[in-house]
This record gives sequence, C-alpha cells and structure tokens, in this order.
Amino acid sequence: MQEKTKKDLAVEFINAIRTMDPAELNALIVREAGEDLAQFFLSYSANLISKDPTRVLENTSSLMLMGYLIRQNEERMLARGFGQPGLGLA
Repeated sequence: MQEKTKKDLAVEFINAIRTMDPAELNALIVREAGEDLAQFFLSYSANLISKDPTRVLENTSSLMLMGYLIRQNEERMLARGFGQPGLGLA
C-alpha cells in the first residue's frame, strides 16, 4: 500500500471537517486550538483581508499554510523535549 502524501492527508481532513456538524467542528476547534488561538486567527484574518479585499484567495491560502506551519513547529518543539512550543524554525 502506498504511503499517503501530505496533500492526501490534508484533502482527507478538509473533506472530513467540511461535512462535520457545526457544533462538532466548533468542539474540535476549541479542543485542539483553544479559544485564544481561534480568536487570534479570526482577528488576524479579518485584519489581513480588510487591508486588501482583492487578495482574499491568496490570503486564505496563506492562513491555511500558516496554520500548518504552526502545527509543524509545535510538533518539532515537543519532539525536542520542550514543554511549550515556540519558534523552532532553525
């Protein structure tokens, strides 16, 4: 069996959350990200989009990639034994 690519996993996840009940999706967001991070992304995306509404597609893509990079950074930091994730990009 062929190993799934990062894109395959992302597509599966997006398809799963697209069909999720809104209450279930909200519970997932609160459980995995927390209210603070959810509010941060809401505020950040509103600010980003209001600066240049003509770039909504590019901004949406950037926000999705930012979320992915944040998660990768968290995993990297936790794997290195740091209790609190931080900037582990180096």
